[in-house]
Amino acid sequence: MTGFLFSLAFWLAAPVWLLMILAPRHRLTVRVAASPLTVVPVLAVYTALAAPVLPELWTAVSDPDIDTFRDLTALADGAGAVWAQVIAWDLLIGQWMYREAMRLEIHPLVTGPLLVFTILFSPFGLLLFLGLRALRNRRTRRSGEAPAEAPTAAPQASATGEGART
Repeated sequence: MTGFLFSLAFWLAAPVWLLMILAPRHRLTVRVAASPLTVVPVLAVYTALAAPVLPELWTAVSDPDIDTFRDLTALADGAGAVWAQVIAWDLLIGQWMYREAMRLEIHPLVTGPLLVFTILFSPFGLLLFLGLRALRNRRTRRSGEAPAEAPTAAPQASATGEGART
């Protein structure tokens, strides 16, 4: 069961990532990415994995040290719970990056690969995005443009699901 839940955590998040990467301007993507509720199914998996190792988890978080954390992750449910937590937080980070990229009008051909990189190595992906965001904000301030507002609705979508903007 633990192996199944371990895999399930990723597969519950994957559709949101796919929408943000492959259909970034579709109305459904904009709506889905705006909701923090996308992580609830992954957090349910986390709960199922964390419950059997709650004493070990409590020890690891209440008095953290490397050996206690190593003991937690040596347990299959402990490692699975940590994995599900990482998947949930990565998804929230990815959704924020997606929304910021839309607000800053960063092209999907830049955002998509950056989101893929974030799926694989979220701290590095986030750092790259923060650098890109800082450059974009600096350019916007220098040119005197007003900062872009966060999208409240998707642009007009065509039959292929892509918006009118390029």
